[in-house]
Amino acid sequence: MSSAPDKDEQARYGWESPFPVFRDAAPKSIRAALQAFVTDASKEQVRAWDDSIPLIQMEVREVCEADDGAPMYTAILEYELPLESRRPDVILLVRGAVVVLELKGKERPSQADLDQAAGYARDLRCYHRACDGRPVHAVVVPTRSAGYEGVHDGVHVAGPDALDELVQRLQPEWATGALSTADFLAENAYRPLPTLVKAARELFQSRTIRDVWRASALTDPAVEEIGRIVHEAVRTKTRRLILVTGVPGAGKTLVGLRVVHADYLDDLALPRAEGKPTTPAVFLSGNGPLVQVLQYELRSAGGEGKTFVRGVKEYVKKYSGKRHLIPPEHVLIFDEAQRAWDKDQVEEGQKKQTKADQKQAAKSEPEHFIEFAERIPEWCVVIGLIGTGQEIHKGEEGGLVQWRHAIEGCKKPESWMVHGASKALEVFSGSAVSAGSSERLNLDTEIRFHLATDLHGFVAKVLEGGDGSAESSRIAEGLFAGGYRLHLTRDLEVAKSYLRERYREARDARFGMVASSKDKVLEDFGILNGFQDTKRLRVGPWFGEGESNPLSCRHLKEVVTEFQAQGLELDAVLLAWGTDLLRKDGHWSNALARGYKRGAKVKDPFQLRVNAYRVLLTRGRDGTVVFVPAIPQLDETFEHLRRSGFRVLEKE
Repeated sequence: MSSAPDKDEQARYGWESPFPVFRDAAPKSIRAALQAFVTDASKEQVRAWDDSIPLIQMEVREVCEADDGAPMYTAILEYELPLESRRPDVILLVRGAVVVLELKGKERPSQADLDQAAGYARDLRCYHRACDGRPVHAVVVPTRSAGYEGVHDGVHVAGPDALDELVQRLQPEWATGALSTADFLAENAYRPLPTLVKAARELFQSRTIRDVWRASALTDPAVEEIGRIVHEAVRTKTRRLILVTGVPGAGKTLVGLRVVHADYLDDLALPRAEGKPTTPAVFLSGNGPLVQVLQYELRSAGGEGKTFVRGVKEYVKKYSGKRHLIPPEHVLIFDEAQRAWDKDQVEEGQKKQTKADQKQAAKSEPEHFIEFAERIPEWCVVIGLIGTGQEIHKGEEGGLVQWRHAIEGCKKPESWMVHGASKALEVFSGSAVSAGSSERLNLDTEIRFHLATDLHGFVAKVLEGGDGSAESSRIAEGLFAGGYRLHLTRDLEVAKSYLRERYREARDARFGMVASSKDKVLEDFGILNGFQDTKRLRVGPWFGEGESNPLSCRHLKEVVTEFQAQGLELDAVLLAWGTDLLRKDGHWSNALARGYKRGAKVKDPFQLRVNAYRVLLTRGRDGTVVFVPAIPQLDETFEHLRRSGFRVLEKE
């Protein structure tokens, strides 16, 4: 039986065989197969294989002696997770369970070792079809230790000598058989959720996105409902406003990108005097860094990023002029529509225009968009993607009611119909504007965080006015059990070392440092969150490039603030907590107006700071490490975060 992949098939592992074949194989032949697969293996890696292969063979031999079903079990070494660069050391397919072994040449594992193994098990549970309904266990094996050490953060820790008993114990009694190798290694069996940046690249290159196991079903209903409404608008020659709501991380931006690349739009676009539009839809965002990152990624994918992704401010400036240009698109997608600028902020942003253009610009962004839509021939759909609690700029506090005022004040309000979930439509209560309710337009499950549920609930408890630490701590336990990590330290180097070790073997992973834009003490700790420093940062390569690029986030040197991080994501973040939001006498301090310039038209500066930290706490897909500087001002803040469920990272 072949134990290494055939040369003519796409290799996804270094070694695969039934237990008896693995048990009896010469260790050098196994190592040779692994070297042939991992062609860039270092000398240290080869030595680690030479040390560990005989140890694992010995434990497999003992399982074979104790378990009559062992001939049907499978050992897979250096399995490369499809579409990723990560490789668990060993995967065992045993009776009714999947066991992931991560081997470490040390006496005791670090926190990063535990979290790395937990991440492998979580991803197989979330995104591997064949693992659905089967327990997937993570085990860290410090090869220089002995005996079973117990469970730490949901991960078993055992020396090599204890593996045979542990494997036997992890197999449920009711199970009838082991997962077949063919099912586990089947093409498309493992379909992970891509980051937003990777999703944009896939959509641009293929006009579709991978079918994500479990997660696709959470965004498909909204995409399908939007398609139905678009076709209805075409058939009836009407105009529609669609409000897509959802919790942070639920996939609203992904829904917008899927719609803007939908093939059916090419057939529905109407010919104009200058010809048929080549881009019938456009994705617009007031989030400048998000636009820059997406355009950077699409350009690197061989396309022109501005074709589908543009900034709201640029778009408004172009079409709000006195020439009354007609947008070429039929579908206008407005990301973060609840953050649309009000009239005062639009006027401030257009101060350099002529007086005639300033007069035309004296409207809110929603008013502009409804006016643009009415110029488009026959039919148009405006789609607003709406998050909750993420207004962080001045001028963004007007909320959804601006969209109601925009339609009610337009030339032909009777030609419009509004669609959304029932809660989103509450703002149109009592209005004469027609409305159609559909709960399919509400995304209420977080998918950004690998389906770990209720992160937004945890963050809300942490940031609420009183002491919600008991409830947040309970939620944190559930997040840890699901593989999501929340760590805390007062030593910046401990935080950096943890992240570097955690993702050392994951070249495609992105982790970086984030901080509030309003804090004034972080620079004393080498965290350059000031306006000039963050202004010079190039967000495209910071989010998109790997460690070989000096501008990459992985170097943990440059910092992005809430303004640059909003709407984007990393695999993990190092959040430097500042003094602009601190605990004092059991409550968050609200003496924060000093962070805004005198005369700034800010309705609630405290709420904007809370929202800023809400954004920063929800950027990491795998987790968040919070660094709290060791200064007296932040002592109570540190204790509050610890009581709320963040676990303190110890220096290794």
